[in-house]
Amino acid sequence: MQNAKIRSLTLCALFAALLAVCSQIQIPLPMVPINLALFAAHLAGTVLGAKYGALSVTVYAALGLAGVPVFAGFGAGPATLFGRTGGYILGYILAAAIAGRWRERWGFAPLRLAPGLALGTLGCYALGTAWFMVAAHQGLATALIYCVLPFLPGDLVKIALACALSSRLHAACNR
Repeated sequence: MQNAKIRSLTLCALFAALLAVCSQIQIPLPMVPINLALFAAHLAGTVLGAKYGALSVTVYAALGLAGVPVFAGFGAGPATLFGRTGGYILGYILAAAIAGRWRERWGFAPLRLAPGLALGTLGCYALGTAWFMVAAHQGLATALIYCVLPFLPGDLVKIALACALSSRLHAACNR
């Protein structure tokens, strides 16, 4: 039991690190950058499950809040977490929890897993876009143009990749 907990917490730390690395792989845009953080959040949820997946993303957010430059563009601190993109960072926690819960219920088959990752993405979009609207003092139309529409094609690819990799990563992490 103790070894299982140590393994789970170690994997949480590794997925928090993966999220930090994936946050730096980005395409800068005027309001919100496109990066691979949501892909890493999906992997954390599907590989670790809802509880530890969400915990790993929470560790990532806490590191950034504490000043470790883990957010996109090596951002860090309260100004970033509570700024216009902070809702997406917190949305990654929701996405990991939803993806993990879905995988726990429906398994790893890509066609069964994809709807859960899409739902997690939708949760991240909803929280992040609402937060952006408040923080940036923008309306829904502007928020959708800057925060949702440019991300849809890439997020479909991220979902497909996460579906393809989740089962293999889960098996490798539980050897």
